[in-house]
Amino acid sequence: MRRNLAASLFEHGAIRTTPAKAKDVRRFVERLITIARRGTLHARRRVIALLGDRQMVDEENPRELAKQTVIQKLFEDIAPRYADRPGGYTRLIRLPERRIGDGGEQVRALHHLRAGVKARSAPRET
Repeated sequence: MRRNLAASLFEHGAIRTTPAKAKDVRRFVERLITIARRGTLHARRRVIALLGDRQMVDEENPRELAKQTVIQKLFEDIAPRYADRPGGYTRLIRLPERRIGDGGEQVRALHHLRAGVKARSAPRET
């Protein structure tokens, strides 16, 4: 479960799940990003051992697989964005609507620094 949720988070940038699952996958994802920040062959092999490697689905044509894998996206796109950040790579946002069926609480887990979104500037000192 943890591996699939983490791979989906890396692939799509955000996932929707229960708070307990999100807290569990957050620790796992943060550890993977910390390892991937090194960018070495050993780091790549450790991440593959922990996460596994799977093809991503093409966004334009969902019936076909993309050329990039989850591990490639992690090492080439996601890890370089967090090169200067010591931790706290993911955010959990509570959603107001409940899950249909059992009424369970829902949260949205997403990357703190998503592609194309600039980080907030430091507050001005007066």
